[in-house]
Amino acid sequence: MAQLRAFQALAEHLHFRDAAAALRMSQPALSGAVAALEEALDTRLVERTTRRVLLTPLGERVARRAEVVLAELDRLVDEVRAVRGPLVGPLRVGVIPTVAPYLLPAVLPRLAREFPDLELSVHEEQTEHIVSELLAGRLDVVLLALPAPVTGVTELPLYDEDFVLVAPESYDLGGPDAVLAREALNELDVILLNEGHCLRDQALDVCREVGARAAAATYATSLATLVQLVSGGLGVTLVPETALPVETRRAPNLRLHRFASPAPFRRIGLGHRSTSPRAEEFAALAASISAALVDAAPGVRPSVDVTA
Repeated sequence: MAQLRAFQALAEHLHFRDAAAALRMSQPALSGAVAALEEALDTRLVERTTRRVLLTPLGERVARRAEVVLAELDRLVDEVRAVRGPLVGPLRVGVIPTVAPYLLPAVLPRLAREFPDLELSVHEEQTEHIVSELLAGRLDVVLLALPAPVTGVTELPLYDEDFVLVAPESYDLGGPDAVLAREALNELDVILLNEGHCLRDQALDVCREVGARAAAATYATSLATLVQLVSGGLGVTLVPETALPVETRRAPNLRLHRFASPAPFRRIGLGHRSTSPRAEEFAALAASISAALVDAAPGVRPSVDVTA
């Protein structure tokens, strides 16, 4: 099956480097697995060119069948795990970068206590990538901002958290206890994350609601860099509540401003394939994560009833 998975990844990406990266294996190992499958089937599945990979006609047929076979295999594995017990064995979790560093330290110790037989592996990537990996069967569950961008994903809301305006101390936006109207964004240069981050899209939505425009010249690849840019006086930004303790500690000359109610917010949730037989397990996982947040992150509003 490893050979079939290697070929499926190559058929999807049509590039050895990208396919190997998707499977987190070396290019020689991927090439060897595909060659072994070709030898086992006694046929050429791919045509190797200098720049990319092309599928032969038989390769295209095998790729279609491989997708069906591997989907059924993943479903069988899920069913076996579900019968064996809740959250036992491997669990592959995808997490977006604007959640992973702030949520995982609060959640992982509790998961280790509640589910000692859980073998957790975490993969941090942007939303589009982890959702693609989820639907392809290479991840079991994802932590992301809701709603999910595609169909076929069942969503389990975990918590809501407000966005807080982070600005340089030199900006005259009132004292630390001042509450801002959203319209204040009209007078400010809002700097954002690069394209591909869902947090960028959420911040843009907040700006559009009040007719504000984001600064076009300055972007960042992480929240850490974004806050440092604000510290340097290049503008203001919107930071989710859970990220504030970590990111503002690293940057001087900042002032935090909360918005008047109803404040802009984002909803974070767990997503799994709608066809997965492990729905009850993932509901238990969602409840555990929300319970951990009640203790560790009082600024968020859990969406799961942790008292049940």
